[in-house]
Amino acid sequence: MTSESMTIQSPAYEVIERTVKGRGTSGGVYLPVGWIGKRVKILLLDPIENEKET
Repeated sequence: MTSESMTIQSPAYEVIERTVKGRGTSGGVYLPVGWIGKRVKILLLDPIENEKET
């Protein structure tokens, strides 16, 4: 896995920027109820500092 920034272009209908919150043993974000059943793409905008290199 790389920690380098990249540029991604994708057609979309709406963009929401949120912060991931802890949810048990994973993380999650709340999105509008109208998005239920829709396809979404999640982009990591901040680097993961403690990522172990392989």
